[in-house]
Amino acid sequence: MNLSAPRTSAAIDVGELLDEGPFTGFQKVVVLLAALSIVMDGFDGQLIGFAIPVIMKEWGVTRGAFAPVVAAGLVGMAVGSACAGLFADRFGRRWAVIGSVLVFGTATSAIGLAPDLLTIACLRFIAGLGIGGALPTSTTTTAEFTPLRRRTLAVTATIVCVPLGGMLAGLFASAVLPSQGWRALFFIGGALPLALSFLLLVGLPESPRFLVRRPARWPELSRLLARMSRASPANAVFSDRTEQNAEQRRGVTALFETGLAHDTIAIWCAFFMCLLAVYSAFSWLPTMLASEGLDVAVAASGLTAYNMGGVFGALFCAVAIARFGSRWPLLACCAGGAVSALFLQQFGARDHTSLFIAGLGVHGLFVNAAQATMFALCAYVYPTAVRATGTAASLAFGRFGAILSAFAGAAVITSGGASAYLMMLGGGMVLVFVALAAVRRHIPPLAKPQAVAVVLPASEP
Repeated sequence: MNLSAPRTSAAIDVGELLDEGPFTGFQKVVVLLAALSIVMDGFDGQLIGFAIPVIMKEWGVTRGAFAPVVAAGLVGMAVGSACAGLFADRFGRRWAVIGSVLVFGTATSAIGLAPDLLTIACLRFIAGLGIGGALPTSTTTTAEFTPLRRRTLAVTATIVCVPLGGMLAGLFASAVLPSQGWRALFFIGGALPLALSFLLLVGLPESPRFLVRRPARWPELSRLLARMSRASPANAVFSDRTEQNAEQRRGVTALFETGLAHDTIAIWCAFFMCLLAVYSAFSWLPTMLASEGLDVAVAASGLTAYNMGGVFGALFCAVAIARFGSRWPLLACCAGGAVSALFLQQFGARDHTSLFIAGLGVHGLFVNAAQATMFALCAYVYPTAVRATGTAASLAFGRFGAILSAFAGAAVITSGGASAYLMMLGGGMVLVFVALAAVRRHIPPLAKPQAVAVVLPASEP
């Protein structure tokens, strides 16, 4: 026996183990923690929308004065998304998620001490840094811990946690605002993600697809794989061939090469108008209802219904796309969003309150379904080499629509009331319909068992 003969190292493709292996209980716990981060993201992100009518009345300020406050939060989200992506790529998904939750939890709590609108705007910008960072890093964590066959549904379900958090924020605001006031809304609303951040410190591991790139941390990777029922020998050499091939990217210019330019422009326009419509609701819907004479708690229930509809709509649309392809389900959601908004113009919010709130739930069902599942469309349209770049760039362009909503919502409600506001929401969805109809490469109907992978980049804008 030749004792000096070198030992052969076992080569292990971590990507293949994750994509084709079982979905263990440990992995499900990780996905649950990531989802809770997004629930808190949606919760804190929408608190300002519920508080605006109360602060306006208490401080005697106008809707227009709040437009920069809303815009500051949305600009912070855009900056935070990009910074969190860079941070996650360098220091890991785990600390990016935990840091994002800590930032928006701390800043949201501090808003409860704000003496003026300028302070609220600054704190909303800081909170936006964390809120913007939590979505891409948490969805990336979900994608990297979930087998390929479950990834589309898992990532869609994670994104759906944004309206779910908003729905919970509405229920919370309805209970807290009338009795405790807006300051308590932010104190408690910020304390919840702070508590979650300590749970994440204990229970959230680093992504195996991040660890595989760092040989110095392979012992940690080996222990993590063992916790996922994927034991590896002590002398294992780890790789991730799928992701390494996908990293041969060519930048944003590749999105406008032959065969992609048409669809890129159409998708960017769809994201712009859809985020304009979504954030017009997130930021201004309770204010619009309050301007129609509804009680603060009832006004908050309008956004709660909008978000509740969005949770169910996004999940149903994801299932429909997996079965029938993306063209007709997405176009149907856009048409439903436009028709439902224009239908609500026929009813006064004060005279037909219950019907109006229910109609907002239907409208939210269609709009959020379109927004959440457009990520799957991006994943199909763009090839592997530019998929992450394509999704990030689409969302970056869409952020400008969200920022525009901060000023457009206030101006439209002030000048035209509920009717003009609903016309803006419905008109926006008409333009989303046109943009998505122009996309040439929709996900095809299911002809045989297949999986459509949704891989969100760590660098969402």
